[in-house]
Amino acid sequence: MTDRFKDTYRIPSARWQDWDYGASAAYFVTACAAHRERFFGEISNSEMSLSETGKTVQAEWLKTPALRPDMNIMLGEYVVMPNHFHGIIVIGENRYNTDGGDGDGDIVETRCIASLRQQQWQPNRFGYQSKNLASVMRGFKSAVTKFARMNRIPFAWQTRFHDRVIRNYDEHSRIAYYINGNIENWQDDELYV
Repeated sequence: MTDRFKDTYRIPSARWQDWDYGASAAYFVTACAAHRERFFGEISNSEMSLSETGKTVQAEWLKTPALRPDMNIMLGEYVVMPNHFHGIIVIGENRYNTDGGDGDGDIVETRCIASLRQQQWQPNRFGYQSKNLASVMRGFKSAVTKFARMNRIPFAWQTRFHDRVIRNYDEHSRIAYYINGNIENWQDDELYV
């Protein structure tokens, strides 16, 4: 990939280049508030007290499977922190990631951990992103931003989001443990500001 596009610098993608983010897999995602400002609430005595924006982050995340039933989504552990959000999301097998994406595939039982067998790898599809992790995160972040604007609440997300394809059960367990302990370990968190 070149460093320039139309004579301007491009920012390299943070996504795993060899992975199709519409594939059936479990993903660990993190979305941060702009400038890591504490828009979502405060932690006191190891308890998170959510602001209105924080409550909206939680509500919009929990609505994700219902808003996208065709993607066979399941949610795992998640936590809303003062300035960021962590969650595990599973995109199950669905008509967009089976049978070549023609919409005619059958929905089958969701696997919670990504299978990294070589034959299942597909190159990431660049261009308009739909029916994949990026489209889910775009919709989630957009809904929270819309709420804040409609209620004249100062708020902005940091651009992009961080993700990790969860590769096996042990990794899933470590990430779930990290998420579940995030509030208690807030002052030691790298996102603590």
